[in-house]
Amino acid sequence: MVHLVQIGNGTSRRVALVEEPGLRCLEKVQSVYALAKECAASGAKLAERVLELARGESLDYDPVFAGTSAWHLLPPIDVPGGPSRLMVSGTGLTHLGSAKDRQVMHLAGAVKTESANAEPLTDSMRMFQWGVQGGRPAPGEIGIAPEWFYKGNGSVLRGPLEPLIVPAFGEDGGEEAEIAGVYLIGEDGTPCRIGMTVGNEFSDHKFEKRNYLNLAGSKLRMCSVGPELVVGAQFQAASGEVRIVRGAKTIWSKAVETGEQNMCHSLANMEHHHFKFVGHRQPGDVHVHYFGAHSLSFGAGIALEDGDWMEVQFQGFGRALRNPVRVAPRSEDRLVAVRSLA
Repeated sequence: MVHLVQIGNGTSRRVALVEEPGLRCLEKVQSVYALAKECAASGAKLAERVLELARGESLDYDPVFAGTSAWHLLPPIDVPGGPSRLMVSGTGLTHLGSAKDRQVMHLAGAVKTESANAEPLTDSMRMFQWGVQGGRPAPGEIGIAPEWFYKGNGSVLRGPLEPLIVPAFGEDGGEEAEIAGVYLIGEDGTPCRIGMTVGNEFSDHKFEKRNYLNLAGSKLRMCSVGPELVVGAQFQAASGEVRIVRGAKTIWSKAVETGEQNMCHSLANMEHHHFKFVGHRQPGDVHVHYFGAHSLSFGAGIALEDGDWMEVQFQGFGRALRNPVRVAPRSEDRLVAVRSLA
């Protein structure tokens, strides 16, 4: 597998191949987007093209990763010059752990089950169960649709070490440790998987808990991916760990599992139900799609605070993704007035 990072120094940017403990810059390549477009158009294999071009300057990865180098890590995918060409979305209720967290979160509005002694069944758990029953269809067949949500365009995407901000109108901010797929739509409208990356699908769980219908709004928050984009990533099973660090102390951590063996939907089924929409197959667009979380610190009663650090790492996907939490002051909440052009 080939691991790529995007780096910048304020005046220029590069794409580099990870060769632990170093980075090997690609010659004459400034974005993964441009390289992926070239390969999609020519039919070249992206991994092979990367190895052909990896003849540039060598850098020490450690100071770049720590944020002490003149070069800093960018998100491993973007669309230079236009965040509107990048869609961030996700599939939820794919892991039993997060489904249980959502079950507890939404019990107040749940429907009683047939058995008087059974726990009420929320819509979240019902949808998870539908995934268990029909989310892994035979090759060539279409399974049941998973939960789907929209997070925003490329303007919400952040890279390693960048803060994820709880907006002034927000009620909460909580990590969701996931793997995300990265896709380019070819000129003929065919979705092309560039690779996969570690992700933190940051959401407002307290707002969602108020009412399940707040789910859509709770997802419209910043999120992060990186540091490495893995070309040819295997997604059968991936073990990882998520940690919340406050000051010098880890206040919560958990081993997490993802990948198809740990999910109720297959990768092919999730991809089909995202790209079946014509609007999601516009040539030249990029998609970052989160595949769902195993567990949430919110489910353990953890409330993140300003200055906390979230760390996510999965085996086989490179170095950890680390982002601090920033909470915007309530005083910054302002009415957004619309100007009439009448």
